Amino acid sequence: MTYTSHYDSVIGRITLASNGEALTGLWFDGQKHFASTISGEHETNEDLPIFQETRNWLDIYFSGQAPHFTPPICIKGSEFRKQVWKILLTIPFGQTMSYGAIAQLMACQKGTNKMSARAIGGAVGHNPISLIIPCHRVVGANGQLTGYAGGKYKKLWLLQNEHVPTVNFHL
Repeated sequence: MTYTSHYDSVIGRITLASNGEALTGLWFDGQKHFASTISGEHETNEDLPIFQETRNWLDIYFSGQAPHFTPPICIKGSEFRKQVWKILLTIPFGQTMSYGAIAQLMACQKGTNKMSARAIGGAVGHNPISLIIPCHRVVGANGQLTGYAGGKYKKLWLLQNEHVPTVNFHL
């Protein structure tokens, strides 16, 4: 069974999904690939402990602070996407990483000379647990602001919330 809950953030409503034990989805309502891990029947349950823990994480995050814990997550996707999402989890609060740097890390992990930054972008764009798996911290070459499933305005706001210098970012 899939359970859902909602969180009203300062930049829009967020839908949470869980299998009852771990977070399986977190999206800004209406973003690309919205609710991609919710299939079939689901039930709203605002009182699940995982949702309470996630709302606590979101409260800390939206206050401009780095949460010092990660709610339990259960990510579903191809092995390639899971590897990319694990790299995203290593990007610290207030820092960014380029698609090219992620591609280089993936190439090293796979023992190859090269990995497509475009393939990395596809995996980043399909991240089912936004914010907690921080896809908004991924930028283009030379630190350029790039697309975000929740919209570039939200990405810019999130980076500014983390005190990332954004003077060169344009919407």
